Amino acid sequence: MEAKFNELKTRLAEIHDLNKIGWILGWDQRTMMAPKGARVRAEQLASLGRVAHDKFTAPEIGRLLDQLQPHAESLPYDSDEASLIRVARRDWDKARRVPGELRAELSRSASLANAAWIEARKQADFQRFLPHLQKNVQLRRRYIECFDQTEDLYDVLLDDYEPGLPTAEVRRVFGELKRELLPLIAAVTRSGREIDDGCLHGHFPIDQQRAFVLSVVGRFGFQTDSWRLDPTVHPFASNSCTTDIRITTRYAEGFLSPALFGTLHETGHGLYENGVSPNLERTPLCRGASLGLHESQSRMWENLVGRSRPFWRFFFPRLKAAFPAQMAGMDAEGVYAAVNKVQPSLIRVEADEATYNLHIILRFELEQALMSGDLALAELPEAWNARMQDYLGLDVPDDGLGVLQDIHWSGGMIGYFPTYALGNIISCQIWEKAQAALPGLEAQFEQGEFVPLREWLRDNLHQHGRKFTPAETLERVAGTPRIEVGPYVRYLYAKFQDLYALPDLRQPVTA
Repeated sequence: MEAKFNELKTRLAEIHDLNKIGWILGWDQRTMMAPKGARVRAEQLASLGRVAHDKFTAPEIGRLLDQLQPHAESLPYDSDEASLIRVARRDWDKARRVPGELRAELSRSASLANAAWIEARKQADFQRFLPHLQKNVQLRRRYIECFDQTEDLYDVLLDDYEPGLPTAEVRRVFGELKRELLPLIAAVTRSGREIDDGCLHGHFPIDQQRAFVLSVVGRFGFQTDSWRLDPTVHPFASNSCTTDIRITTRYAEGFLSPALFGTLHETGHGLYENGVSPNLERTPLCRGASLGLHESQSRMWENLVGRSRPFWRFFFPRLKAAFPAQMAGMDAEGVYAAVNKVQPSLIRVEADEATYNLHIILRFELEQALMSGDLALAELPEAWNARMQDYLGLDVPDDGLGVLQDIHWSGGMIGYFPTYALGNIISCQIWEKAQAALPGLEAQFEQGEFVPLREWLRDNLHQHGRKFTPAETLERVAGTPRIEVGPYVRYLYAKFQDLYALPDLRQPVTA
């Protein structure tokens, strides 16, 4: 069996290498590639995707997995070897249903659509992007047809990002979340307290922003020489291996928050990938267990750490040294309040913690309507704008600030958006466990010590990669396989009751 396992591992390593090369080509396209390279880059990515897909779905892989099944069952469930066979089998069973031609066309269409989206967003012109979106949705419908019928069409797409979680369960979770958020947002509005966030607006030279965010991220525990930071249109994180992490961010000279919190967010993703056990390198296990768990890490470092009082007690003197004129008359408490100001906004990535999830629920609902055919693609901007008014009370001035603001649909990533809100919820389930395991955690933050949290996350979550299902992974780190809104609601209510001097608010969710 050892020879057969080594053959399987060698084949999977080659496929993993091809996929990672595709990721790096995608990173290059979104950071450094000359814009006119988009057409040929699309063909390159399609070729790579097709070759990797064909190699993975080859009958030889299936035969090896069949022959190794009894061996896997004889090993401890949590062993690297048994986990590799089990996860590869699950991936193979799913991948072999998709024709190689369709896989290549999905990649090609996403690459071409990305270039079109960048231009359409600049010009706030949805019609320019519409044909590419129509192609992506058409291809996603063909993709759904490759699988057995499910209770909801959206289940197939969601499973690509959050394996094993049905759409109905997400609706339940989001229903509970929405019921808790709306009274909190209303109470903040009624409070009448105005928080001044003027210190975040002004003139912040990009070079100085970069230096400051690098100084922040440098304290979080990345392995030396294992990461880099680059600018892009829409921030993302990528990697070729656990020691080559590519973080990107977006700078705005007149507003400090996008680069700072965008970098913290992508750093959370990068730390997860950087923390996967080296023993899993060049295997299908060498990445996060799901996008919800991945987003729990990005949102934890962005919000639970980066928007916390102890964080700003340590970093405010350094921020003031970097931007003395802009921070004149400010103190740590003032910046803490400013970065936590509740104010409905048009842009998801700039939204405060109280309103952010409404942006996600809006997109979740629209995606389901698009895939079911209840909403025509040409009507998407109008539907978007109507929901923005209903949920956040905002009028959308143009499509660049509305339906075109996110990169996801250009990449065909329908089903991704729910994982952001799921990540918010999961982050607090994990946070409560971390606080219990690490007494004095926030006092450590005040001293600029963030590595103990990073090490705890590495030991309890990151190192496992994809060895376990998302539910199994969540149970290992948070004590339950179920996504529960209670910890997240408690966190939000405590923070905003304090900031806005609210009376005690009822918190019926205690699970």
